[in-house]
Amino acid sequence: MIAIGNFFFRYRNNLFIFLYLLLFAPSPALFTAAGWGENYYLIPIILGLLITISGEAIRAATIGLAYIIRGGRDKKVYAEKLVTEGIFRHGRNPLYVGNIMMLLGAGILSNSLLYVGLVIPFFLFIYQAIVLAEENFLRNKFGAEFDNYCQKVNRWWFSFDGISDTLAGMRFNYKRWILKEYNTLLVWLVGITALLLFKYPELTYNAPNRNWLFGAIVILLGLAYGYVRYLKKSGKMTEILS
Repeated sequence: MIAIGNFFFRYRNNLFIFLYLLLFAPSPALFTAAGWGENYYLIPIILGLLITISGEAIRAATIGLAYIIRGGRDKKVYAEKLVTEGIFRHGRNPLYVGNIMMLLGAGILSNSLLYVGLVIPFFLFIYQAIVLAEENFLRNKFGAEFDNYCQKVNRWWFSFDGISDTLAGMRFNYKRWILKEYNTLLVWLVGITALLLFKYPELTYNAPNRNWLFGAIVILLGLAYGYVRYLKKSGKMTEILS
């Protein structure tokens, strides 16, 4: 599993985008009018948005409270130090949990039985392998310090004990969140917009101008993306990485 995890670690960012595109693959529906009534489509919309937004909220809290520099080096697992503060006090892999929730929520939003039943389990397998590879690296580098951390904090499940103290004792750096997350936010928001507009024409009363609306939203998101990228590349927001 460690070798498999190291392999997928190299391509994890591209893999996320590929799995996101599968949201639009043809699939039997999770919810249908036959089983849930005339307004059945509200179920995947509400449930899916709730889960996927919660996933991004977890990522935002993780990045904004404690910056972690262990995203890899030369496409290999790497860590400068063992980060145990912030949300990492309550779960060892909050960013991955956030990713899982984002994709699961999007899968429900797409009302795709194929995605929820096949793609999500495959995604979980990949992340389990990646986490085992990362843990192998961290254990070899930090030894007993990492073992003690593992004894106190779960790999996947969150412990909410002391969460209020964690949130009260740290400053949320929203600028850092935006700077580190703007690529993910663009892909995520464009995907959600496409799902809402094209999977659920009921929301726009079957208006024929959905393509124009989608294009306008994508342009606005693109402009926001370009502005953040400019701030990052120009060095005008370098202080947020401290």
